[in-house]
Amino acid sequence: MSDHRRIRSLGVEHPGQAYFLDYEEGPPGDGGVRLETLYTGFSAGTELTFVKGTNPYLHSRWDGERGLFVPGEAGMHYPVPFMGYMEVARVTESRSPGFHAGDIVASTYAHKSGHTANPFHDTLIKLPDDMDPILGIYVAQMGPIAANGILHADAEIFGTNVAALGIGLAGRPVVVIGAGVVGLLTALFAQRSGAAEVLIADPSAYRREKAEALGIEAVTEEDAVRIAKDRWHHGGNDRGADFAFQTRAHAESLRAALRALRPQGTVIDLAFYQGGADAVRLGEEFHHNGLSIRCAQIGRVPRGLGFAWDRRRLALETIDLLDDVGGDVADHMITHVVPFDEGPAFLKTLVETRPDFLQIVFKGVD
Repeated sequence: MSDHRRIRSLGVEHPGQAYFLDYEEGPPGDGGVRLETLYTGFSAGTELTFVKGTNPYLHSRWDGERGLFVPGEAGMHYPVPFMGYMEVARVTESRSPGFHAGDIVASTYAHKSGHTANPFHDTLIKLPDDMDPILGIYVAQMGPIAANGILHADAEIFGTNVAALGIGLAGRPVVVIGAGVVGLLTALFAQRSGAAEVLIADPSAYRREKAEALGIEAVTEEDAVRIAKDRWHHGGNDRGADFAFQTRAHAESLRAALRALRPQGTVIDLAFYQGGADAVRLGEEFHHNGLSIRCAQIGRVPRGLGFAWDRRRLALETIDLLDDVGGDVADHMITHVVPFDEGPAFLKTLVETRPDFLQIVFKGVD
């Protein structure tokens, strides 16, 4: 039986200031799996909201029973000791028959130096032996977020009869708004699904260059609307993309997604907004072209698909995608690998100087 050990967790002490929380963790009990962190990926779109103080949970409380936010009652308070959901770890001790010491697994337990998991409650996905472990940061959560967006598009076409991920995109032109990590993974899934064309849009020249390096045509949002309407002509006045996957947390980006669609097209919205949406202008293209906006939030797959398409299946789809394009993803998407102990100082610099980046990874033990 192992001894107690000290765990370090990277969190946010107050707006603008990251810190480490240290605590003692006991040995694993029956069924437990002790993990030692190799890599933990930083999800900038979500986690920077805690660093900047814009996360809605800091200002309102989520009432899960009613499915409503309650304003004026903060659901979270500073310090925020745990955040993150993109971990890769080595099993160092197991009291579960499904895992053995030396296994490399993907999980979602926050930026911690280690964790004791319960396989019945925690997400634990074994990685293939020939997979670069750093790519495992995408397997348990971030890849499934993108795959779930694709699944929502499939459900728009096939309802509950989705036999394979991406069948709803085959032969169809699509736009992806946002060339961040979620947008790039979504575009790669769409290409793998056999979409007729995949166009990705982002205001950042740096991110457009990264997309092009991954083999994805990349333009500005304004150009994406123009190209979608000029290039994709379905007859008569029917022009534009069948689907637009919206991954940027900006109302202007949602408006661009709507404008790029053909009549009765659908926006699959994966963005995490923290402000209002005045720029969406629902009285314009949304109304006149009979458009739809479908939220693809990772907490739920399309209605009726929960038994066939759970989180584990989406994770396995992510492994399959990375088996095809993992080398390019490692070369072009993972832009910063930072020692875990330097986490607070790095996040301070990130907020203050806002350098170009795509995927930040904190590196744990060697």
